[in-house]
Amino acid sequence: MASVKQFQVTFDCADPERVARFWCEVLGYAVPPAPEGFATWEEFNRSLPPEDRGSWFACADPAGVGPRLFFQRVPEGKVAKNRVHLDVRAGTGLVGEERLATLEAECARLVALGAVRVRLLPADDDNESCIVMQDIEGNEFCLD
Repeated sequence: MASVKQFQVTFDCADPERVARFWCEVLGYAVPPAPEGFATWEEFNRSLPPEDRGSWFACADPAGVGPRLFFQRVPEGKVAKNRVHLDVRAGTGLVGEERLATLEAECARLVALGAVRVRLLPADDDNESCIVMQDIEGNEFCLD
């Protein structure tokens, strides 16, 4: 049997630090310390050649349980629906109106951070309600 490996989720984006800091707020993640020898990330970035400054950023679960998120700058913009997306589990174990109220409250918090509400997928015979959203660069995710 294969052992479980650590993994990270990588996002292509235009502004890695901005998107990383958004996801830190969404998930309660933290920005890791600046690389050894640098007091701040700003100091580290100033040490790089101009074309590499701000080309990547990361955030991590402070408890060490969730995957690391890595954000890398790419020249092209997003043009199609994500093939993979994150599900932000805000309503786990809740059903009906209680679930919907919890999702709506979290949706309002995320919209205040810059997310966009796309649509509500109402509960049906197989699934509870969830809200489809986009992050600050248009990457889809589900609030469920």
